[in-house]
Amino acid sequence: MPIASGVNWVEKFPTRADIGGCVSPFRENLEAFVAALKSANAAVTINATLRPPERAYLMRTCWLIAHGSDPRTVNPMAGVDIDWVHRDASGQPDLAKSRAVAQEMVKAYGIVAEPSLTSLHIKGLAVDMDISWAGSLKIADKSGTVHTISSAPLDGTNLQLADIGRSYGVIKAAFGTDPPHWSSTGG
Repeated sequence: MPIASGVNWVEKFPTRADIGGCVSPFRENLEAFVAALKSANAAVTINATLRPPERAYLMRTCWLIAHGSDPRTVNPMAGVDIDWVHRDASGQPDLAKSRAVAQEMVKAYGIVAEPSLTSLHIKGLAVDMDISWAGSLKIADKSGTVHTISSAPLDGTNLQLADIGRSYGVIKAAFGTDPPHWSSTGG
């Protein structure tokens, strides 16, 4: 029997949050970039790497329902026995409650943009990481040339840092709705 949607699903099918969740050669590129960041005294926190497809399904579906999709028309996914339709006391579909619960899931997942079912996280080719530093950052690119970044912002959204990451094959997301996202392609 399907289990009702809700924040209890967020802990199921966890995303890895370590570089080992990435595949080669992206894993080695990311290791080198993170090592350069740490050598330059930047703070780096890896939040997500490899995401199971089941988690991507849950994330995308709760987002869609929270943003107006009808939970009665959601396609199921094998291995994810979830019931997206909440019901009122008489057993009738309660779309408002279904959407409210989906929104609670969106918040619990920390979703900031519509999730993809084909995300590079599913393939081990992406990372969400927070990067920050104080003052100027003196960081080597992949060839060993040291660059000084003294312009704001002093975080992973800095365009000069994005250029350094690209030299390692770790490319800042080309879309601006997911600030911590880096991948093998920028997608």
